[in-house]
Amino acid sequence: MELGLSGKVALVTGASRGIGLAIARQLAAEGARVVLNAAHDQARLDAARATIPGASSEVGDVADPAAVDRMLRSIETSLGGVDILVNNAALAHEGLVMLTRPESWREVLAVDLDGPFHCSRGVLRGMVRRRWGRIVNVVSPAGLLGRAGAASYAAAKAGLIGLTRSLALEVARYGITVNAVCPGLVETELTQRVAAEIRTKDLALVPMGRHGTPAEIADAIVFLCSERAAYVTGATLAVDGGLTRH
Repeated sequence: MELGLSGKVALVTGASRGIGLAIARQLAAEGARVVLNAAHDQARLDAARATIPGASSEVGDVADPAAVDRMLRSIETSLGGVDILVNNAALAHEGLVMLTRPESWREVLAVDLDGPFHCSRGVLRGMVRRRWGRIVNVVSPAGLLGRAGAASYAAAKAGLIGLTRSLALEVARYGITVNAVCPGLVETELTQRVAAEIRTKDLALVPMGRHGTPAEIADAIVFLCSERAAYVTGATLAVDGGLTRH
């Protein structure tokens, strides 16, 4: 059975590198017309787009509802609207709760929780009209297990799981599915900067004993975007080597 993504318009936020770029590449390989989004770095976004034949890009901060509206209007004009939305953009600030400034707390929630709300809200009318749509939210083990020193990130990801489940209930009757994918420890440019002793300690918690790859996360997301997953909605799929098995 084909995945059924040929010609579908897919918007991937936070797509200039790492998991987001891998998702965009996999969707494009399945025939989707991919739009890559990043908040600020036009040069990095252009470089990422150049690696995907036929892809386009849109700079816009998902935390800013006006920027999201501009981005979605542009996609509507050029491609006819969004069929697939992958909410991958994220931000994290390290720090104990008692030392966290309210501004830092709010900034993380604005990107990690408000951003998916703004983007999902913006694409839903078109999906409802077409009676087809896929929304996949990228969450984190922190949203399930908590994370000391990153409470704002954990709270935002836990909230995003709640948004996923609630929105799935609202739009199921229109042929729209809403799911979450929960990557574990993934080998990316950012994780390579983590100190070796911390990486070793983290990997000890993973039954499979290794980092995942961006491509492995992308495979799961592309499945949820496909016709093969038409009866899957409101789910949180852990792709984490067994990290959140409890």
